[in-house]
Amino acid sequence: MANMRFAVGIKRLIPFLGYHHVLMIFIAIAIVLLSLLLAGCSSSSPTIPDIFLISLYYKSYPPVFDPAQVDPGVTTAIANIVGQAQLEVRVGYFGICINPDGGAFLCSNNATSLASQVSVDQDPLNLIWVAETFKNNIVFPYLIIVAIVLAFVVFVILATFPGWHEELDERGEEKDVKPFPSRAVCQVALALIFVASVFVLVSVLWQHTASVGASTIAQDLGNGSVKSGIGTTAMVLGWIGFSLLIIVTIGLLVMILSLGLIADLTDED
Repeated sequence: MANMRFAVGIKRLIPFLGYHHVLMIFIAIAIVLLSLLLAGCSSSSPTIPDIFLISLYYKSYPPVFDPAQVDPGVTTAIANIVGQAQLEVRVGYFGICINPDGGAFLCSNNATSLASQVSVDQDPLNLIWVAETFKNNIVFPYLIIVAIVLAFVVFVILATFPGWHEELDERGEEKDVKPFPSRAVCQVALALIFVASVFVLVSVLWQHTASVGASTIAQDLGNGSVKSGIGTTAMVLGWIGFSLLIIVTIGLLVMILSLGLIADLTDED
């Protein structure tokens, strides 16, 4: 019975869903995904430590030798310093997570407090400090923050668009009508969402390039003892968020062109 009521409610709701409501849903999803991206490694809550830009961890593996190496034997010295360390460090936009012994992650935005909870044997090469340097000097989250704010403003603007309502026709009968939104308001929304999309694109490209570069250099410096990785979840969140904003941008552009076409046809009549 409850399922039937739900289905009937959905059927009644669908006809009143406007084009702008679909765009609002896309914006809401994009805001949530980008917010999760920013929240990565900010707390020890489940799944939050799994949203990271790069990870650095101690692991013994056969070192890479190259003729460009002046002192290939340094890998042995590094291996002796690392010993049995197995600490893993993950870096997010606003936090760092560490896993000293294979247990649960400890997360904080203060690297000093994290470093005070491990011994020298657990982090002999100061990976926590390296992670802090990456977070403070390379990562730049503020373009995404501005993009989220702009996307929310567009969400509010779309929420003001006129919806379906009932009016009486010439014969006194009720009919459902929906006025067209203001073309000027649509243009403002388009400009804002376009800027937000550009900001997210720049941030995601910056995030990807910086993460790959820092990860490669860190692993080369710890050749044979330090491994690094890129956060796949963070990359996916960023690119999906950007894709949704682009869809909204295209959707608003189509809406503006359609309003212009309708206006031209009305003037001709």
